[in-house]
Amino acid sequence: MNAIVARAHNFSAGPAALPEEVLREAQEELLEWRGEGASVLELSHRGKAFMRLAEEAEASLRRLLAVPEDYAVLFLQGGARLHFALIPMNFAAGARADYVLTGYWSEKAFKEGGRISEARVAASSKHSRYVTVPSFSAWDLDPGAAYVHLTPNETIHGVEFHDFPDLGAVPVIADMSSTLLSRPLEVRRYGMIYAGAQKNIGPAGLVLLILRRDLLERCPATLPEILSYRRHAEEGSMLNTPPTFAWYLAGKVFAWIERQGGLEEMERRNRRKAELLYAAIDGSGGFYRNPVEPAFRSWMNVPFILADPSLDELFLREAQAHGLLALKGHRAVGGMRASLYNAVPVAAVEALTDFMGDFARRHG
Repeated sequence: MNAIVARAHNFSAGPAALPEEVLREAQEELLEWRGEGASVLELSHRGKAFMRLAEEAEASLRRLLAVPEDYAVLFLQGGARLHFALIPMNFAAGARADYVLTGYWSEKAFKEGGRISEARVAASSKHSRYVTVPSFSAWDLDPGAAYVHLTPNETIHGVEFHDFPDLGAVPVIADMSSTLLSRPLEVRRYGMIYAGAQKNIGPAGLVLLILRRDLLERCPATLPEILSYRRHAEEGSMLNTPPTFAWYLAGKVFAWIERQGGLEEMERRNRRKAELLYAAIDGSGGFYRNPVEPAFRSWMNVPFILADPSLDELFLREAQAHGLLALKGHRAVGGMRASLYNAVPVAAVEALTDFMGDFARRHG
């Protein structure tokens, strides 16, 4: 018999922690689901049982975010990165698009967009090494742009902004991979929201799109069907075989969030977790440091560096021995990073801050 291994505190940036309750439900249902005599992994995506699952998942998501009826919800593939290219293919054919650069991923989106259409930098904080957001008064926006692309939360740099200027008739397209479902959101401020699932939504392999239906009229008829958002919307995300297990698990995560008290409760918990960790960093007397301007610190992804980088490997080894996983920072910025997604409980952050305090006392 295999030994039972206790679950550790998982601070991975993605694939990220999933709610334990959801994992246990999936475990119980894995061999046989809803009286179908087979696993949900084995059922046709066009069968009545899976179609009911898909409808339930979308309805749950619409309740959580109060998604208006004139917005389509798509459950697609490719992760957010594929959609860096699909967005200009669908919405900027022969036109120019604006991009606001606030970190690693918005820069990637801009570069990929430039391969497809004319991409223009409307604002950038690259000069500051992405530790802040460009002053809104300095955003040089084109009122004739096809769209303006934002990344409200930068997973790697730990930069987040909660507001943006009135952009008039220009649709705002936002990569919310690492912040969607972490708090309430006014969907109508956006022409399209897209998010890789592997943060707050579900497992890797799924990408969620919420987009204004009128924008679908822009999708060129010459696009291959599999690349056309309009065709995916017309087929209810079933143009090809979707990632059915990821869709199933995402639906369970949506239901879990509803049972917890919805996005208002997620906001309360996530704010508390971020406050605890930033207080530990700021109160360490310089042993730990977060480089981001305080007004733009992320709730979801908290990078921090040790004053003595020679202690980095020891910190990571000891943290893992204490059941604190995936704290190594991204190679683009180094140091440490703790991702505090919905499924990470307050107790995990308390365990991390206790360890950080003890480590600083022993090595400071």
